[in-house]
Amino acid sequence: GLAVAMGVGQVLLVLLAACVVMPVKDPLLNVCMDAKHHKTKPGPEGMLHDQCAPWKDNACCTANTSSEAHKDQSNLYNFNWNHCGLMPHKCKRHFIQDTCLYECSPNLGPWIDQTDSSWRRERILHVPLCKEDCEEWWEDCKDYVTCKENWHKGWNWATGTNRCPWGSMCRPFSHVFPRPKDLCEKIWSNSYKYTTEHRGSGRCIQMWFDPAQGNPNVVVAKYYAWKKRTSPAWMKNVTPETDKAVGVLPWPVLVLLPLAPLAVPEGAGGCGS
Repeated sequence: GLAVAMGVGQVLLVLLAACVVMPVKDPLLNVCMDAKHHKTKPGPEGMLHDQCAPWKDNACCTANTSSEAHKDQSNLYNFNWNHCGLMPHKCKRHFIQDTCLYECSPNLGPWIDQTDSSWRRERILHVPLCKEDCEEWWEDCKDYVTCKENWHKGWNWATGTNRCPWGSMCRPFSHVFPRPKDLCEKIWSNSYKYTTEHRGSGRCIQMWFDPAQGNPNVVVAKYYAWKKRTSPAWMKNVTPETDKAVGVLPWPVLVLLPLAPLAVPEGAGGCGS
C-alpha cells in the first residue's frame, strides 16, 4: 500500500511540475497590435468613452483614443466620414463601433498581420465578423453615399483630410457595396471577412456586445488561435524555441505524464480549473 501511495504522490508532484512549467504566454491571445495609437499591452481603462466603453475592463486603447474615435474629424487619422455629404447617425455609429473594436480589442491576435505602411507595423486581416454585425452595418448605411469602395487608400489628401479623388462620383452605398459582404470585406481592404456565423456562436468576432455578459470575443480568439496553431502552415513555421517549456521537464516527468491523469482523484480538476 505504501509503495502505491508513494507512486501516486510522485505522479501528483509530476503533475504539479507540469502545471508550473506549462503556462507559456500565447502570442496570439490578449495582445495589442503594433499600430499608431495602440498601447503596448492591454489593461483596464476606467474612462473609455461611450461606444468604446464595453472594452473598459481590458483594452488596447486609451481614454483619449476612445473619445477621438467618436469625432467627425478625429485626430486619430484626420479621416472625414462626411466626404459625400453628412453621414447619418444610424450609419456612423457602426463606423465608430468598428473604430472602437480596432483600437480597443485585445482579442484580434489570431488575425494580426505584418504590414509595411508608414504609420503602423501591424494590421488585422480576415477577422471573421458575425453575420448580424455585418448585415446591420450595411442595412444602416445603404442609403448613404460614398465615392470609394476601399477607404484605406486612394483618397485626395491635399487639404490634410480625405476628399474624394478627382473624377470619382458620389454614389449610393448600395451601388458601391451591393451586398453586406462587399462592405465588410472591401471597405478596409480585407480587414474583415464576412461569415454566416451568428453572434454568441463562439466562432465570429462581434463589433457589438453587452459588456454585462462579458466579452464574447475572448473565446473566439482562443478557438482561432488553437486552429491556427494546429494548421500545417503554422506548425511548419514554429521555431524550436516554442518547445522549450516541454524541454525543461526532466525525462522521468515526460515518461510519467501519460500516467498522471490516472492519479488525480475524481473532481480534483486539472491545471486550469
